Amino acid sequence: MTDTLLTSAREILATLIAFDTTSRNSNLALIAWVEDYLEQHGVASTRVVNADASKANLYATVGPNIEGGVILSGHSDVVPVDGQDWHSDPWTVDERNGLLHGRGTCDMKGFIALALAAVPLFKNGEKPVHLAFSYDEEIGCLGAPAMIEEMAAKLPKPALAIIGEPTMMKVITGHKGITVHEVEVLGHEAHSSLPHLGISANMVAVELMHDLAELARGLWENADPASPFIPPHATLTIGTMAGGTAPNILARRAQFVFDLRCPPNVDPEAILAPFKAKIAALNGEMAQAFPEAGVSITRLSNAPPMAPTGSQEAEAFVRRLTGDNGSSGVVSYAAEAGQFQQAGFATVICGPGSIEQAHQPNEYLAVEQFGRGADFMLRLAEALSRQ
Repeated sequence: MTDTLLTSAREILATLIAFDTTSRNSNLALIAWVEDYLEQHGVASTRVVNADASKANLYATVGPNIEGGVILSGHSDVVPVDGQDWHSDPWTVDERNGLLHGRGTCDMKGFIALALAAVPLFKNGEKPVHLAFSYDEEIGCLGAPAMIEEMAAKLPKPALAIIGEPTMMKVITGHKGITVHEVEVLGHEAHSSLPHLGISANMVAVELMHDLAELARGLWENADPASPFIPPHATLTIGTMAGGTAPNILARRAQFVFDLRCPPNVDPEAILAPFKAKIAALNGEMAQAFPEAGVSITRLSNAPPMAPTGSQEAEAFVRRLTGDNGSSGVVSYAAEAGQFQQAGFATVICGPGSIEQAHQPNEYLAVEQFGRGADFMLRLAEALSRQ
């Protein structure tokens, strides 16, 4: 039975990888393929689209539409391959030395392929499996909330949600949250030899980025030694920055984006309050000199953490399926699990592959891990058929 499921999952994985669902692109071609696949198995599905209908989440119930089911969730988008040194076509699954290379094999189309391959088995269960596939997870978990809200309102209450991020099939019960902010500085252009006649947006941006660097250092120095996370503290990094026109012109505009990742019970707004207060003060000072000048800060995303205080029963159920008898784990990356938990679902993270492979050139999912994922789906189908 495992071999049959694996064969089907390998074929599905190859199809999913061939869709370039980098977050900047639409994922509708992949969603349409999944819809058609489910329809062939007699399973109806529901789209939840974004504002301009260029992207979509998809959820579906496999089996009876009753309470006590299990959500299997994964994101359909992947990160870019731009500038990375790939040794094979990233949009083709290439097996080398027991490793399945391709963008998204690990993060996280491998899990989605396994869940879809198991649909014929889930159809015979006494309890349902709810498939939930999202968009734009990689740019701040933006897509899933609308789908989660609809599922919470319309589905008979599931017993738990399993988010299939790569964990080496270990059970994870907590993750950090993430907020992403963009800071834009508008200055006043002048000749660089006459800085008193203008405001360099770059110079202001550098000062603000220095403040964030000092804030990040303070978070590290005041880390809670009892925290289970690695690193134990909230982390702040600046991901992108741009500004200026020429070396001899005071920059009119500068922009940078930073992310703040907080463990549960750490408030990102409290951390950023002094920084936002400085921005407000700078706005007043700059506008007095030049009305068009100033600083703005915009929150681009805000995904909550998952607290390791969920349902022990749900965690124990997943442990029985994986054979994972170790202690509960937590991860420092952000995921959609916190959003499911916030909506009232008992939630764990468990999926094949290592997060260390995610976002890397030559990303891979080990065949051994793919096999363990297949075993997990078979055991889940068996468990749901007994209830």
